[in-house]
Amino acid sequence: MKNYLLLACSVMLLCSCKNNAQSKPVTVNTNNNTTMNQVNQSESIHQFKVTDLNGKAFDFASLKGKKVLIVNTASECGLTPQYKDLESIYSKYKDKNFVVVGFPANNFGAQEPGSNQEIAKFCQMNYGVTFPMMAKISVKGNDMHPIYQFLTQKSKNGLQDSEVEWNFQKYLIDENGQLVKVLSPRVLPTDDVIMSWINGK
Repeated sequence: MKNYLLLACSVMLLCSCKNNAQSKPVTVNTNNNTTMNQVNQSESIHQFKVTDLNGKAFDFASLKGKKVLIVNTASECGLTPQYKDLESIYSKYKDKNFVVVGFPANNFGAQEPGSNQEIAKFCQMNYGVTFPMMAKISVKGNDMHPIYQFLTQKSKNGLQDSEVEWNFQKYLIDENGQLVKVLSPRVLPTDDVIMSWINGK
């Protein structure tokens, strides 16, 4: 009887250890995976998909490996002639892993009142714009587009908090989709700061 009880206890102890050995690694692995996922989920511009002026999908992941200048545009602004310089630098460097992406916005002085079709026509007729132009969005306020939340919030872009001051503010994005510099609307697209950045100086 004594031997039987001893055997029964040994079996129960063995089963208990086996169950614990099976359950503990599952719990630990799950927690480790969650932690690793949280660490690895760094935001970049490449995570965004938007719509262009023609209603087609535009995936920023297609710009991996390129430097990107993002600019909010308007057709009736004193800074609208910057379209000319934006097109000029795009034409010059588009084959050297550089692209300009424009986002029309009506947030400042109602200076971009037109429809997407009207904006496209204006850009083509007046400045011969060939760089990618996206559908009109909001770049500030409660209805700020998610891509501008990324550009303006340090918690998302990892660089700095900023506020879009006016039309033609510029955001410089590196080849990995990370924000590297914010430039005021009055900094011309041909400014030395931008030229040096494009040329890697």
